[in-house]
Amino acid sequence: MAAAGGGRSVQRIITSIKTTEGGGFKINRPFPTRALDQFDPWLMLDEMGPIEYGPGEALGAPDHPHRGFETITYLLDGASTHKDSAGLTGSMKAGDVQWMTAGSGVVHCEMPSEDILKEGGRVHGFQIWLNLPKRDKWIQPRYQDTRSEDIPVVETAEKSVWVKVIAGESMGTKAVIETRTPILFLHCKLQPGASFTQEVPSSYNAFAYLIEGEGVFGNGKHATAKQAVFFERDGDSVTVKNDETAKETLSLLLLAGTPLNEPIARYGPFVMNTQEEIQQAFTDFRAGRMGKIKHPEAAR
Repeated sequence: MAAAGGGRSVQRIITSIKTTEGGGFKINRPFPTRALDQFDPWLMLDEMGPIEYGPGEALGAPDHPHRGFETITYLLDGASTHKDSAGLTGSMKAGDVQWMTAGSGVVHCEMPSEDILKEGGRVHGFQIWLNLPKRDKWIQPRYQDTRSEDIPVVETAEKSVWVKVIAGESMGTKAVIETRTPILFLHCKLQPGASFTQEVPSSYNAFAYLIEGEGVFGNGKHATAKQAVFFERDGDSVTVKNDETAKETLSLLLLAGTPLNEPIARYGPFVMNTQEEIQQAFTDFRAGRMGKIKHPEAAR
């Protein structure tokens, strides 16, 4: 049954599993797991940390390829650097977003900043995989590195609800990041007693991931930090509340997008439409057709 007022009801709630990725850094992952493989067009959500590294302990993701989808990196704490096989380099600080369209294929690496590597520090962030439609899987790779100060933030008049508009639109404020398909990506914070309703077209698949605190969703379902809430497509809005008795701010990501409804073939860092295309991706990578990253220590 749909929530009151045309809002969506909760389909299911999944608790993240703890695992490792890249060079061995710890993550919380609600999907893909045995409980849920993917949520079209979303392929994966990894929460990196939060973790406090000592000097020399920080880990990253050394050189690895991608083809056929997009990676979205959102950093809450810490700082990182990235480099790719096209010779592009960049850096991220807390609050920044990197929206990478891998398209036809790229090799890149993501590592903690030099300061974090040397001195340690707190690292906390997200990497989210978003599928590309068949028509876009062979486009040229593209980056949208967006600084925190350039990402719109909107608050209610009483400042009980804070929303960072990474993609899509919220409370009359539009994102600056461009997307290949219609996408909503919000970081929301609700003070105790606050309620927030976001318009979401009924054609979108929508879910929320709780970073901190506890929330009440749709038709009265409760969820807590490290859980993902998946919504039915039985309404045109999503409502979340932070209980009046809560002792902390509720912080969550709200993500939604138009399902592609296309065949998915995936293996490791490649997401295509057929197994033949996956085999071709491995062949192209091994043959160096996605390029190689030139590291200073390898220069002669």
